Amino acid sequence: MAFFVSLILAVTAVARVLSSPLESFDNSTVILGKRTITDGEGTSNGYFYSVYSDSTVTGTYTNGAAGEYTLTWGGTGDVVVGKGWATGGPMSVVYSGTYEPDGNSYLSVYGWTTDPLIEYYITESYGDYDPSTGGTYMGTCSSDGGEYEIYTQTRTDAPSIQGTATFQQYWSIRTTKRVGGTVTTGNHYACWEAVGLELGTYNYMILATEAYSSTGTSTITVS
Repeated sequence: MAFFVSLILAVTAVARVLSSPLESFDNSTVILGKRTITDGEGTSNGYFYSVYSDSTVTGTYTNGAAGEYTLTWGGTGDVVVGKGWATGGPMSVVYSGTYEPDGNSYLSVYGWTTDPLIEYYITESYGDYDPSTGGTYMGTCSSDGGEYEIYTQTRTDAPSIQGTATFQQYWSIRTTKRVGGTVTTGNHYACWEAVGLELGTYNYMILATEAYSSTGTSTITVS
């Protein structure tokens, strides 16, 4: 989960969450286990959504109209939320909105594949923490009017969509931050393949706000 490798806690207990328009999380309510079961997932106005937080996060996630969602967050833990598609793949992801982190946070097209198990990020903007930290540089990718740097990292015995597992993360990190535009995911898949980074069968893909040990707000619309 991002590059907070030594800090992330695997979720070992989860509570059933109804697919309501509003999910709240703090120390006294539910812990959403996005990467181990589907209790933090659902559909809203025709879009797939996923919500994860650990036990030290406070805040509120709200599904808006169509592909819109709003997140406010705080606390010392990790939170990942977003709207998108139950099955990702090559497509033009158009998004807009506001993103105001104070501390460690990413705004990314985020997804998974299986066989092989891969967690991937196409990062458009981020807060104080550079997501390339600790990664292995693999090259660059030109797409949608910008340049992205490609990194990879191995996650060992970490939470995943298949339970605790060891897997690779792939990153495309935009060198000039932005909030809003088009992300042509197929371009990044091709760039990753060109530097030897193999993808598998597409699982879900969302326009995600991720944050760790920080505060902030994010209102994003994806289409």
